[in-house]
Amino acid sequence: MAKLTAKQALFVEEYLKDLNATQAAIRAGYSEKTAKSQGQRLLTNVDIAKAIDSAKGERSERTKIDADWLLMRLAAEADADIADLYDQSGALKPVHMWPEIWRKGLVAGIDVHQEYIYVDGDKVPDGVVTKIKLSDRIRRLELIGKHVDVGAFSEKHEHTGPNGGPIQTNNTFQFIGVNADSD
Repeated sequence: MAKLTAKQALFVEEYLKDLNATQAAIRAGYSEKTAKSQGQRLLTNVDIAKAIDSAKGERSERTKIDADWLLMRLAAEADADIADLYDQSGALKPVHMWPEIWRKGLVAGIDVHQEYIYVDGDKVPDGVVTKIKLSDRIRRLELIGKHVDVGAFSEKHEHTGPNGGPIQTNNTFQFIGVNADSD
């Protein structure tokens, strides 16, 4: 791989923060006026693209987060049972009793009724969850569908010829059952 300039290397580093080419170009020192076009141009540079891919691979190794991890996480979230949040009487359980998968992202928000109780003579807050807002579980299914390439959520279909090449066509046409001399 060819050596990147200091500015290009900084662009790669900044791009990995949020995958926003325009903002990465600005943070790397490119002009704000031309940052959008510069960012797109930098992404098409073969050496920069290789550096980004390499850095993403290294990051996946460090964090142990890869496509398998993501797919397993999405599947666990898609399969999570909301009944696990309620006790036998139908009341919401305290948050600390929720299964971990719910505490780590499936709940988008909660309303808490705050009260105070006395514990060993000290007044301490005691909150009770009264309402939960769920995150978008359908979106998780879409992401799984795209990841496993079932085509269920594909917005664009492309066709290719052998080995991913162009489709070969024969520009001659044969009309069957048409007689040019008939009325």
